[in-house]
Amino acid sequence: MSGPSRRTSSHRPYRAGTRKPAGPAAVRKTPNARSPRPGRTAGAVAPILIGLLAGACVETGDFGRPRPSLWNDLALPATGALAARIRAEPVSPYVFTDDEQELRRRAWRFLMPTHERAWFERRLGELVAAGILPMSFGCNDRASYFRALMRDGGASPASRYRRLSEDATADAKLIDPFAIIAARVVQADAVRLKALGWVQDLTTEDARNAAARVAENRCRIAWIRVEIGRRQEAYAYALQHLFIEAPQGEGIATERALAKLEAHRGAIDTLPGGPWEVVTCGVPAALAVPALAERTMPPAIVAKN
Repeated sequence: MSGPSRRTSSHRPYRAGTRKPAGPAAVRKTPNARSPRPGRTAGAVAPILIGLLAGACVETGDFGRPRPSLWNDLALPATGALAARIRAEPVSPYVFTDDEQELRRRAWRFLMPTHERAWFERRLGELVAAGILPMSFGCNDRASYFRALMRDGGASPASRYRRLSEDATADAKLIDPFAIIAARVVQADAVRLKALGWVQDLTTEDARNAAARVAENRCRIAWIRVEIGRRQEAYAYALQHLFIEAPQGEGIATERALAKLEAHRGAIDTLPGGPWEVVTCGVPAALAVPALAERTMPPAIVAKN
């Protein structure tokens, strides 16, 4: 005689670790729940992040200027222009003239830290010079040059005095060539603005792009004027603190080199229409050039019967 039949239970015995603990992953999303779209934020931030990585790869040539390459001539400027548009800064899609390109190449040295041991300041300066970061991110620490100078090798302080003199003298020699190029750019911009009054079929966009290029050029010149002043302050700070730490006769020659730099600085202040401040760049009316073009547009010729 067979015993009573056993029912097979459909429930499996509990085993530790088989159940998943309740947590954020176990919460069922409702149909109305909306998650933030990362695409919008990434679309605006991605060019900046790419530029941050690109800034560390800038190749320099003579006088510390960027070496001509597709990376330096196309990738970095395009990223900087995009970042400037996001910051609502004047950016023109017009091609650069030969003098405008040379102006930016010569400006690069003054936008970089003088001492090569200032690694962080140089990486930051490259991003600012390319327009990827705003000018306010630039290094404004006048003691940074002195710290890098003291980290430099050399048992005798004379080598540090010599390096300080060489840096100041090199800057003084490069100011005049920059000022000559800048003067030609300023004169060409003046002709550009006058031409808006007689160009046929001039659109508002054309006038705005021309005004933006003028603002770009003059802001660059005003920016270099500020950076040269910062370099002077950094050199003076380094000389004073080096002298109280190690007073030597070489300090006299260094002081003369700084005086020579001050004399050459005036070349930028004598530019047509200058000196300008970075706030307005000397072209507050340039942003209203479309209205200016309409006022100066010659009247249409009407045939008389």
